[in-house]
Amino acid sequence: MRTRRLGKTNLEVSAIGYGCMGLSHGYGAVPERNDSIRLIRQAYELGCNFFDTAEGYGAGDNERIVGEAIRPIRDHVILATKFGGAEMVNGVMVPKVYSPREIRSHLEASLKRLDTDHIDLYYEHRVSSENIEEVAYCMGEFMKEGKILGWGQSQSTADQIRRAHAVTPLTAIQSEYSMMERMFERDVIPVCGELGISFIPFSPLAGGFLSGKIKAGTTYTGDDVRRGITRFKDENIIANQPLVDLLQEFSVLKNVTPAQLSLAWMLHKYDFLMPIPGTKKLERLRENLSAADVDLTEEEFDRIEAELAKIDIRGNRTDEDIANLYR
Repeated sequence: MRTRRLGKTNLEVSAIGYGCMGLSHGYGAVPERNDSIRLIRQAYELGCNFFDTAEGYGAGDNERIVGEAIRPIRDHVILATKFGGAEMVNGVMVPKVYSPREIRSHLEASLKRLDTDHIDLYYEHRVSSENIEEVAYCMGEFMKEGKILGWGQSQSTADQIRRAHAVTPLTAIQSEYSMMERMFERDVIPVCGELGISFIPFSPLAGGFLSGKIKAGTTYTGDDVRRGITRFKDENIIANQPLVDLLQEFSVLKNVTPAQLSLAWMLHKYDFLMPIPGTKKLERLRENLSAADVDLTEEEFDRIEAELAKIDIRGNRTDEDIANLYR
């Protein structure tokens, strides 16, 4: 597995990491606990050393699963988790404001669930503009204490990044990014490149859409967030078929899968980016991690970019739509 440096730290992470959320919630039925632990360890055996979780995934259970899975290999992996979140206020998701004391309490709870003495990368899960500098200072104190080695934000704006970075330099920004969701190309990703901050795309395969296996008429049950994500409505699945066709055309030429091509595209585009696709299946895990070995020529990349520019993507993913599933 190829590696990339995480921000300006000395931490080397696999070019493709593993987003562990789906092992506890968010995408329908979850695996048996022992199967989840086995899958995480298999990811490591396949070359992945970058694992992502959060206190909010499965009400802390995801951290417990990840902590147990990596216990025998803790010194060889880079562990990322997140604190906090947002709440619905008048139909809009608003990031919660946490005091330094509250953040410390959340950190200590995560350390206990993960059964570790430090977290390599600690994110603010959703960012409030009310106390950006205070949170950044707090993270700096945790770093001095050795409780965290780096910190980041999720779904933040360019202004929020600059404000936080001026107090305690950020290590990484984790936000949604894929061929279907490219809004952060406008300002956030360029700011990350300018400041030496890694960009970590979650949902880099757009919830499986870019695998080419999503069809109109597909139904989702339980807590599967795709029930609320508008790009999974039948009319949008049909409207977005040109993107699937594009991926299938180029993947045949490269002798790779559409998912691998999607990941290879973003790895080629930014050398400070490390996607964290999630999966509950070993065969998909192997497929995703193997994408790190797919090289695009400049000509191939330019052709893909030119074709992508012609496609108008329908539907999106919002925190509000997902939150409404649980109301």
